[in-house]
Amino acid sequence: MSAMCRLALLAVVFVDLMGQGLLFPIINELVMSTKFQFLPTDTPQSTRHLYYGVVISSFFLAWFIGSVYIAKLSDSIGRKTAMVLCLVGAMAGYAITVLSLLSNSLWLLILGRVISGFTAGNQPIAQAAMIDASQSELEASKNLGLLVAGMSAGAVAGPIMAGVLADRELLGSIASIQLPFYFALVLVAITLFLILTFYHDTRQAPMQLRLRFLDLFTQFIHLKDRPRVVRLCPAYLCFMLVHLSFYIFITNYLSSRFQAGLLITSMAMLTMGIAVAISSLFMVKPVLSRWAKPLVVTVSALVMGASALVFVFSSHIWLCYLSVFFAYLCFGLAYPALLNIFANSVDETEQGWVMGIATAGFTLVASLISLAGGMAMEVDIRLPFYITAAASILVFVLIRWSWRKLPGAAK
Repeated sequence: MSAMCRLALLAVVFVDLMGQGLLFPIINELVMSTKFQFLPTDTPQSTRHLYYGVVISSFFLAWFIGSVYIAKLSDSIGRKTAMVLCLVGAMAGYAITVLSLLSNSLWLLILGRVISGFTAGNQPIAQAAMIDASQSELEASKNLGLLVAGMSAGAVAGPIMAGVLADRELLGSIASIQLPFYFALVLVAITLFLILTFYHDTRQAPMQLRLRFLDLFTQFIHLKDRPRVVRLCPAYLCFMLVHLSFYIFITNYLSSRFQAGLLITSMAMLTMGIAVAISSLFMVKPVLSRWAKPLVVTVSALVMGASALVFVFSSHIWLCYLSVFFAYLCFGLAYPALLNIFANSVDETEQGWVMGIATAGFTLVASLISLAGGMAMEVDIRLPFYITAAASILVFVLIRWSWRKLPGAAK
């Protein structure tokens, strides 16, 4: 794999995570604040929490559907064609999101999130492409670590774009709530150019483009013939709950608890991205080569659960930032370990499928906790973080119970 080809794949996951890092603080500001008058000023705070959950849930639910279909489709039509389709969809989603901001339309915002979510299946395709080109398990771990680094770079760039490009105190009259999305459109277009020019499939795939709704369910039916993957799923889904019940509500909690504005909430997401970048770039290889992957996942989950409790009981915002940093330093280690365990559970012909299943699990949990967490915050804004702490203990129990004698998982 050439350096430019690897750069193209890193750019794919970069723009995917950039979009999330950009959108979370902006959507939070639009829905929770009256500054931009996106919602009527008399909308109750509890209703705003619910709307926030609905917008985020719509994105992840669409991503859940798209990830299973598009990732599996990449095994048939090729990684390149699938990634091009996703990038074109991302551009369309950003364009509709801009229209929603110009017209103050909640429904257009949700539509833009649905389109972006359905075509956000690039991460598992890029993961599968990196694995296709890897010559050994250690190289696969390293390449997956690089992908996490690209994801973390996107998570860093997104909040910077949101916090800076929309801040009139920094950029003056040129700044607007739409400007970050125009900038994102340009970056996605550049990524599309890189994929079209430099990426070439390393494995031949027949052109069999069949758009069947039942494909969504047949991917899961295939699980009955893959007991190793089934045994991995409960602990994996609980770990995703640890991550997502924390991650999704960071900005929402800070704006509600500390009345933090767009720049402050964006910096919280930036802290998270920096933590993941440090662990994925400098810690993944030495840690995963020394300690068993289940141990890394277990310890990471417990640290994230403890960090969530520190986050919600902190009376100082800097301590909240510190807890986010330590939580996502651990996440940057655990996530590539989990992906590698899933990759080892099937042969090379099913890498697209298994990465699609992993991403589908992640997005399904995200869609459910977004909606449930939004409703929970109507009762108590700390509830999603209590879920993080409880789920971390469940990860420990499930790994001890179901992974102990699973071939390949203990390595």
